[in-house]
Amino acid sequence: MRIDELERLIAEPGIWTYAYTDGPVGEPPGSVESRMRSLKDRLRQAGAPEPDADAVTAALSSGEDVASPSARWVLVRDGQVVADEAFGAARLGQECVGHGAHPEIVPLLRHLAAERQIVVVETERDGARLTLERVGRAGPESSQDIEGEDDQITKVQAGGWAHARYQRHAEDHWQHNQAEVAEAVDRLVRERRPGHVFVTGDVRARQLLLERLGQEAREIAVEVDADTRAEGSDDSALREAIAQTLVTAQRDAVAGARERAAVADARDGATGVADVVAALQQAQVDTLVLDPRMTDADATLLALDAEPWVAVDESDAFDASGIRLPVLEALARAAVLTRARVVFDEEELAEGEARPDEQATAPVAALRWPAEPAAAAAAQSERSTE
Repeated sequence: MRIDELERLIAEPGIWTYAYTDGPVGEPPGSVESRMRSLKDRLRQAGAPEPDADAVTAALSSGEDVASPSARWVLVRDGQVVADEAFGAARLGQECVGHGAHPEIVPLLRHLAAERQIVVVETERDGARLTLERVGRAGPESSQDIEGEDDQITKVQAGGWAHARYQRHAEDHWQHNQAEVAEAVDRLVRERRPGHVFVTGDVRARQLLLERLGQEAREIAVEVDADTRAEGSDDSALREAIAQTLVTAQRDAVAGARERAAVADARDGATGVADVVAALQQAQVDTLVLDPRMTDADATLLALDAEPWVAVDESDAFDASGIRLPVLEALARAAVLTRARVVFDEEELAEGEARPDEQATAPVAALRWPAEPAAAAAAQSERSTE
C-alpha cells in the first residue's frame, strides 16, 4: 500500500473493521483454526458484524506464503477486504483488532517506514543478476540476468609472448561485461529510485562495476564483501549488510528531522503535542517523528472528520466533529491526511527483547516553512493585548 492510498481510505467516512496480527507461524492446521476462532471472537466483542469478521479471518487464513516471523494488517468494510498488507518481519507492538470510524494505522505506518526498495547486484565476470526487492516484503519485485561475453573469460597462465595478450583479452571481456551491468543498474536506479544498491559477487567484477556506475547509482551503492553465487556460499553476509544499512538509514532519518526542527531557534520545528497539533492543523509539517511508546490510553486528541483533521479539544476543532483517539494514532492520522512523512524513533532490539519501560519522547515535527512555536506565538499575542 502506498501512503496516498492510505490517505484516500482514512479520509472516507464510514465504519471499518481491522486487525493487526501475526502472519503464518508454522503451526499445524488445527492450531491455525483455533487462532482464527479466537481472533473472530475478539472481533465480535469489538463490535464487528459477522460479514466483516468472516472477511478478516478468511483473508488471514488464505494469505500470502510469508516466511515466519511475519505480520499482517487487514482492513475490511461492509464485508469486503479493502486492504491486506503482509510484512516479512515480526509484529511491531501489540496485536490489535477493532471496529469503528478510525482504524489503527500506526502498526501499518511503522512497517511502511521501515521498508526500503533496494537493488541487489550479484555480479560475476560473465554477467550479473539484478534483483529489485522491497525489504520487509515477501519475494523480489523483479529479477533479471545480464549475460555478457564468456569467451576467454578467465585469465590464463600462458607462457611466452602470448601471455600478455591473453591477459589483456580476458580483462577486456570483464570490462565490457561490467559496463553492460552498470548500464542496466543505472537504468533501474533512474526508473525505480531505490534507496540503496548492494553489490556482491566476484571481487574483480565488483571493482570494475563500481568504477562504471553512474554518479546517482554510485552514491547509493554499498559493496558487500561476499560472493553469493559462488558454490557453497549463502547470503547471510548480504542480508546482514542490508539490515545494518537500513537501521542506519532509519536512525539518520530521525536524527535529520530532529536537527531540522532545531534550526533557527526551533522556528523550523515544533515539539510537544500542542505545538505539533497546531502545525498539523496548518498542514505545515514536513516530517513527523513519533515514539511508538506513546501509548498512554488516558492521553487523547480529537480525530476530526474534516480539515484540520486533529484538535486538542472542541475549542480548536474549527466546527468539525471528531472522535477521541490515543495521541499517537491521532497525530499519525493527521500527518497522513496532510501528506507529512511519518518516521518512528525505533530502538534496535535483539530478537525477543522487550522495549525498555521508560518515558516516551515528545513528538517532533520538521516544518515545511518556518513559524513561531505555538507557545511563543501565544506569548506574543498576550503581550500585544497588554
